[in-house]
Amino acid sequence: MTERELTARVRLVGRDGRLNPDAVGWARRPLVDTSGIDGRRSFGRNKRWEYWNVTTPTHILALTVSSLDYAAVHEVWVLDRGTGRHWGRSATVIPARDVRLPAALGYGPARARARGLAIAIDDVVGGTRLRARIDATSDDGPPTPLSFDVHVTRPPGHECLAVVVPWSARRFQYTVKDVALPAAGTLTIGGVDHAVPADESWAVLDHGRGRWPHDVRWNWGAGSGRSDGRTIGVQVGGQWTDGTGSTENGVLIDGRLHKISDELVWEYDPADFLAPWRIHGGPLDLVFEPFHDKVTRTNLGVLSGSTDQCFGHCRGTFTTADGQHVAFGGILGWAEDVHNRW
Repeated sequence: MTERELTARVRLVGRDGRLNPDAVGWARRPLVDTSGIDGRRSFGRNKRWEYWNVTTPTHILALTVSSLDYAAVHEVWVLDRGTGRHWGRSATVIPARDVRLPAALGYGPARARARGLAIAIDDVVGGTRLRARIDATSDDGPPTPLSFDVHVTRPPGHECLAVVVPWSARRFQYTVKDVALPAAGTLTIGGVDHAVPADESWAVLDHGRGRWPHDVRWNWGAGSGRSDGRTIGVQVGGQWTDGTGSTENGVLIDGRLHKISDELVWEYDPADFLAPWRIHGGPLDLVFEPFHDKVTRTNLGVLSGSTDQCFGHCRGTFTTADGQHVAFGGILGWAEDVHNRW
């Protein structure tokens, strides 16, 4: 496929509330103004969220702030990589309340508050500050107070992958996937502090604004790390973009995005998500080896979903447009299989 690169700011929707054709494409920076996704048109179809994931040598941290018009859905989750123990708290608030999301990326803070959960996302000089506090539940113990405070740095010249995916004039999605961002801070579980060490911790952002069909399936994979002295970020997706003329595929090498317009082939076993996955197509061929499956099942009538988000390491090869062959390994991240009715 041939995708159009956006190089100037553009509005996602026109005055009629429909997709602006000039917004269809991809960019290296978050150039799309999504202020038209405000719930005033197509109520129930507007989906807005901020998802952040931070990987450290010892833990994996994640938070979600989202509004689906009729509901606010939030989560904070932490995994101890050494023991496999995990803590979390999620909230589905109907009707949506006590949630704040910026009109567009970089336009202000995000906030979520529910029983036993509080999240704050703030733009700060040079990056983003992530704070979360929960009364955490786990499979093997009583509720535990858990919090984290992490500063994510956006290095000068660091590029992201911003894509507008058009299903139709009324159904479309703008996503910003920002991988391999340096992170540092502190995680506190039950009064015990754990470092989120600089130079060894990485953050990934999934910023989403759009109007979705009710029933959708997707794959998403992301990873960040260093290999052979280079900073590598992997961003891949599938199913939900098929046939739209857009993809959310790319590889970041030392802060520079290399866009992949090929639709990738995802090979994995839905009966055994912890078996190795292979994701390949065009210039990319990677193997993902999971060590933990975060299983989420939801059934609230109009809102239901099935997610297997598998965390692990990937290795592979990538060929740049100028013929440079890059091999990498040991990149920590995840690959997921999702089916939502929302």
